[in-house]
Order: sequence, then structure tokens, then C-alpha cells
Amino acid sequence: MSTLINLLEEQGITLNPEKNAVLSHSNRTTQVIPLIHQRVLSVKGPDTEKFLQGQLTCDMQQVFSRGSCLGAHCNIKGHMLSLFRVIKAADDAVWLRMNHEIFDTAVNNLKKYIIFSKAEATEVSDTLSGVGITGPGAEALIEKLFDRAPSEDDGTLSLSNGRVVRVPGNRFEIWMESESLCEILRHLPDEVAIGATDNWLLSEIDAAIPDLYSATQEAFIPQMTNFQALRGVSFNKGCYTGQEIVTRLQHRGQLKKPMYLAEISSDKRPLPGTAISSPDKPNAGLVVMAAPCGENRYRLLAVITKTLAEAGDLQIGSAALELQTLPYPLDPKLFEPK
Repeated sequence: MSTLINLLEEQGITLNPEKNAVLSHSNRTTQVIPLIHQRVLSVKGPDTEKFLQGQLTCDMQQVFSRGSCLGAHCNIKGHMLSLFRVIKAADDAVWLRMNHEIFDTAVNNLKKYIIFSKAEATEVSDTLSGVGITGPGAEALIEKLFDRAPSEDDGTLSLSNGRVVRVPGNRFEIWMESESLCEILRHLPDEVAIGATDNWLLSEIDAAIPDLYSATQEAFIPQMTNFQALRGVSFNKGCYTGQEIVTRLQHRGQLKKPMYLAEISSDKRPLPGTAISSPDKPNAGLVVMAAPCGENRYRLLAVITKTLAEAGDLQIGSAALELQTLPYPLDPKLFEPK
């Protein structure tokens, strides 16, 4: 993403020292947010669909027909090693875009299995860049740029040099050749602004879409992050790594720790993996991710023991945690003993 980062710096956009987050804020309601906190792995070759079908939780046939989907790579115990947005790039290729923190370990885990497949995994972050688009004018901007917009969540628009993906919350991601994307950013309409990375993270949290960080790798089974409600896991596609555990929980087990949306007033941001406590249990849950939503105010996703969440009185340190309503329903049968 060096081309994109160079452009941002030329335009006076403030980045963090590691150059993987935009710090500059804008009050404009429609924002284009560089996704420089993400890195992208290309998996390409005649065995791409077959290989990933045997590794990821999502149904790759649906990815190739719809265009995109969330997916995870699990260990043999069903815990998530990595979490991606999977994007169809060509008939024999996909992009796996993921948090920069987990990229190296995610790639190494996938490459353990790819050696016997006619497919290659290559990082393309230097030549492929992405932005997220949020706000009331998001769809209109996509239509202005590309004449039309994907009509359903996880749907894509194929470009000659990239893809547009519609994601939950009436938001979009554009992934395309870096110089072409930079040309778009050079000519944004006056009513649209470059936004901060935290604004994109907050929009992901508002849509209750989890992400995985180094502190939470192997901490969650997919259903603990509501992956089944987000079409990120298939229960009828056949075998994949960790499938037995994931499927058993769905059909014969009882989910005791789902993911919740919450807010907290605090003088510091809760980090992924931070413990949530209750009077009866010091480890009632874990923070998945958090973003600022006001002065000394944070919105977050957290995996919490359901009985303790329903009892209330949850805390992070000495600060009270306030549960909010998820933007999608969870199947009550998942919480019933089988």
C-alpha cells in the first residue's frame, strides 16, 4: 500500500508512526477511509476453490457465485487462527483481506496445507489497496464512480482492475490497483472526506462484524463471534479444518458464550483480549475489538458468558459495561441444551 500511503502523506493526512492507521478526523458524514490496517493475500490457481473449501469455514462455492463472504481458518479444535473477508478476484483467484496483526501467522498456517495444491499464496498489499466508504452518501458515491453499486450484502461489482464489495451497514469496500485507487482519491467530491481508521472500526462494530487480533487468535470458536449469523460459516459444505468441533456445537452442543455489542465510559480504550469481569467471575468474557464513539466513550464487541451477561453488572476494570442491541438476530435454538 506504499502508493496509497504516499498519497495520504502528500495530502497532509496524519498517520500513526507505523503507517497502518489514519488519525486525521473529519466532520463530514460521508467518508472514504483507507483500509491501511489490512493486508491482502492472493490465492490463485486451478485448485483455489478446492483448497480453500477444505480450509475455511465459509462455503467457497457461495463466494464464487456471490462475490464475497466472511471466513475463518480454524485449528483442529475449531478455534479461529485467522479471520478474513474473502473476495473473488477471478475465476481461479481470491483475495483474503485481514488485519495486519495476524497476517504473517495466518499466511504461515495456510501455507502448511497449500503445498499439495495447484494454487499459490502471495501477498499483494504493495500493488492492491482498499478503502471503506461509510455514511449516508456511500451508495451514491459508488454509483457516481462506477455507474452502479452491488445490491446485496457480500455482493460485488467487478472492475477491470479490482472489486467493489457491499458490506453490512450500507457500506462498501473498494479494492483495486493502487494507482487507480489513488486517482479516485485525488478527485473526491467536496462533500466527501478522507476518514480515520477508527471511524471504519466503529462502523464494523456497529454492524457487529468481528475482527481477530494477535491477542485473540485461537480464543474463539466461530459461533462465539456470531459468525453463523454473518454467513461466515457453512454447516453443510463438507469437511474443513476444525469442522467437526464447529458443527457439533451447532447441532449437538449449546453455545454458552456469544458475542455482544456494548459501550463503556473509560479514560482508555479497551484492547482486544481485555478481560471482562462480573461479581461471580473475574473472567466473564473477552473484548473482541473497540473504537471510540465519544469523549472517553467506547463501543465494543465482546464474547461474554451468556448467563453472566443476562445477569448484568459487567465491568472492565472499574468501569461498567452497558450492553446494546445487536443489529441482527441470533437463533435461540443455539443456546438450548441438545
